[in-house]
Amino acid sequence: MSQLTGFNVEDMVNVTPLKGGEETQEPKVEELIAKLRRLQQVQTEAYQLRGISKEKEELCRKLQFQCEESEQDSARQFKHNKKSEELLEQYRCEIQEFKLKHRKQRLFFCRLKFENQLHQLIEQHKNLHSIFAPERLPDELESVENTKSQLISAEQLKLAQLHRLSEELEDVRKQKQLGATTAETQDQ
Repeated sequence: MSQLTGFNVEDMVNVTPLKGGEETQEPKVEELIAKLRRLQQVQTEAYQLRGISKEKEELCRKLQFQCEESEQDSARQFKHNKKSEELLEQYRCEIQEFKLKHRKQRLFFCRLKFENQLHQLIEQHKNLHSIFAPERLPDELESVENTKSQLISAEQLKLAQLHRLSEELEDVRKQKQLGATTAETQDQ
């Protein structure tokens, strides 16, 4: 800082020549003191400005550091969010896949159940067809006639046994009445 606010440091030390060849006149003490005070003031201001400049530079570095940290935090947060979104998408896919598998299994079991029921119906139909087939009708009629004849014979046999038991019961009753009548006549 060789030149400060309109005067130069060399001006303070140099002697000013007088006009017209006169001798050089030395500066007055008051002027020198005033110039020194201004110089001190300027130096103080320069020192203060340097201090402010350093503070601002330090503040700028801090802000720059904070900015870099914020950018890094943002980048980390972005990566984290991206990973979370990818995981969420993966979970959605897995859930969808699970639902599809579950649905396929349900359809498979329903189909198996239906096929089993169909096979049972086919077997029942085969059994009913074999029982009620037209070619079996004469054999079935003959079997029914035989059974009917056996039942009629058994019924006639049972009716005969029942008739015989009724007659025996009637005979027993008559004998009891005769015995009771004879006993009365003897008592009298």
